[in-house]
Amino acid sequence: MNITLMKGKIHRASVTEADLHYEGSISIDRALLDAAGVLIYERVEIYNVDTGARFATYVIEAPRGSGIIGLNGAAARFAMPGDKITVIAYASLDEAEAEVFQPRVVLVDRNNGILTR
Repeated sequence: MNITLMKGKIHRASVTEADLHYEGSISIDRALLDAAGVLIYERVEIYNVDTGARFATYVIEAPRGSGIIGLNGAAARFAMPGDKITVIAYASLDEAEAEVFQPRVVLVDRNNGILTR
């Protein structure tokens, strides 16, 4: 049996841009992707804290250190710049892996810089 667990999370990031006319996806600062263990083109679920909207898309890379969290294409309809969102990637693990797995959780400041714990 496989179990789906949270693999990585970027918690309460601020949307910095929304481009309805881009092909689609979410652009995320490379530093945040690395910290959360999220891969380019990986499917993620996005939860808008301000509106309650929940949707899924795939990840593209924004420049490291830019602080960019950009919603593109249809995803741009679900949040606007300034909204707080949580981005979560999930993984399917067998029971033995799931027992010991630890997800990566990234907390950010108001400029989407990584906060240390």
